[in-house]
Amino acid sequence: MSTRMMMMMPTTATTSSSKNNNKNNKNDDAFFSRRSTNTNGKSSKKMVRAMASGGETTERAFDPREYRRQLGKSDQYTRKFLNDPEAKKTMEDEGIGYSMTGLVAQMKEKNFVHVEGEVTVKLADSYGFCWGVERAVQMCYEARKQYPTEKMWITNEIIHNPTVNMRLSEMGVNFIEEKGGVKNFEPVQSGEVVVLPAFGASIHEMKLLAEKGVSIVDTTCPWVSKVWNAVDTHARKEFTSIIHGKYAHEETVATASFAKTYLVVKDMKEASWVCDYILNGTATKEEFMEKFKNAHSDGFDPEKDLDAVGVANQTTMLKGETEAIGKLFERTMMEKHGVQNLGEHYLVTDTICDATQERQDAIYKLVDEKPDIMMIVGGFNSSNTSHLQEISEDANITSFWVDTADRIDTENNKISWRTSHGEMRETENWLPEGKLTVGITSGASTPDKVVEDVLEAIFASKAKTAAGVAR
Repeated sequence: MSTRMMMMMPTTATTSSSKNNNKNNKNDDAFFSRRSTNTNGKSSKKMVRAMASGGETTERAFDPREYRRQLGKSDQYTRKFLNDPEAKKTMEDEGIGYSMTGLVAQMKEKNFVHVEGEVTVKLADSYGFCWGVERAVQMCYEARKQYPTEKMWITNEIIHNPTVNMRLSEMGVNFIEEKGGVKNFEPVQSGEVVVLPAFGASIHEMKLLAEKGVSIVDTTCPWVSKVWNAVDTHARKEFTSIIHGKYAHEETVATASFAKTYLVVKDMKEASWVCDYILNGTATKEEFMEKFKNAHSDGFDPEKDLDAVGVANQTTMLKGETEAIGKLFERTMMEKHGVQNLGEHYLVTDTICDATQERQDAIYKLVDEKPDIMMIVGGFNSSNTSHLQEISEDANITSFWVDTADRIDTENNKISWRTSHGEMRETENWLPEGKLTVGITSGASTPDKVVEDVLEAIFASKAKTAAGVAR
């Protein structure tokens, strides 16, 4: 089985119908995978059994969209955003969210510029917490208020930011443990509360949790749900979903669970390789399967399943690259099948997230101004933040990506930082003498307070450096 990750599922979560068919559905009773497999080897559309009126057992395909829709009607599930002002104020007081009076708020009132000593800071005009992230975090705060005594869990980090997740831990929110690619749901008990994070959870996790009798608080960003709808449309039209994303990223895993047949491509290079295979047969089937061994639905056959495709994306990927990949597959299908038949072989849907696009557009504009250095602030496991760093690096701007101000040694003018490719580095004397222009932006999961802390560390380091020069 090529599944990347399995989730431990206790037998108490097994429904009566699946118990009655234990021999036929042994794997489904014991586990739910990130990619489920049915009797035909297709992903996501597992076969489930139902009793017909005459008492005979019939089979029907498991429909992820319909299951989520029905789950949404139950009392144990909510995705309602209450917009509770008390929860919002608590977030602000704890530095989780938008700055209302701090330096970032002041910069927004002053054309996104601040001067302190020899340092001029230019803030990107679109940065930090997006609406979907703020909504997810506030829903978690609201859930804690709504369920003050119940044990609360979250299936993964609510967002990819260490400051926010640490605060949730302090509030008594427990994170589902994962070891060796396996999530252990056994400690979760009936009557407890489980939060689904902003980037969503697979339909199989939702089903598992519903069967355990927990209260589910679904904070999935509506833009992510839009992508799920897109791949569901592909499935209903019998198109293969080409998902531009990182196959192990939680959002892509969730999206894949709503697809039927899919292939995940990480970048334009992989997409071009696939299109060359479609047009020219540049590799064998075995070579294809080996190259994408972790990035396709179970039972995927490149000789059959690339005849008709639709493109969707992980919402945090580079907008321009997603568009280019879509155009590439469109041209490939026109060349393969003829312009007149394009509609039978290619389906386009707009799944690019506005917030991701706006932050990327803003950093392009900022690096065009050629600051002396760029500061990228955000969690090291944040995909959208990594792309902001990538844009800055590609513009040949000296750029430092930090997740917290703790990465800056203010006493010794030293910084620990991360490249867009995940390499940790340490740079001494990173702030030069004299006047300095710093461009700064932050990922969509980064509270303003973290940005303000980073700026304060820069000012402190620069003041220390200037004092040393003066002596």
